[in-house]
Amino acid sequence: MNAFMDAIDWTTVYLIVAILGITVASVVTRASFWVLPASFELPSRVERALRYAPACALAGIIFPEVFVRGGQLMLSPENLRIWAVLAAAAVFLIKRNMLLMIGVGMGVFTALRLGLPLL
Repeated sequence: MNAFMDAIDWTTVYLIVAILGITVASVVTRASFWVLPASFELPSRVERALRYAPACALAGIIFPEVFVRGGQLMLSPENLRIWAVLAAAAVFLIKRNMLLMIGVGMGVFTALRLGLPLL
């Protein structure tokens, strides 16, 4: 039994269990629309909390990409992504145009990365 346990690649087992778990969670949440009766309503408190889910998911994706490098928090002026996010946020606050915000953020980051002067 001990030789069998030593021969197992636990990284592969972990990945398989993680993929199966995510699959089950996805199927259960999506199937709930068909399985639950039409009269089923979520409590108002849950509905209010679910309004924040997209913003939380977006923050969870963007924050590590912008502020973390090599597992360390990077809040220095040399972090070009911060400048691009600040420029994109400023454009969005002024213009309220999502496509323009994305273009400005990508343009500022590319220009800084290539060492081009911005002004």
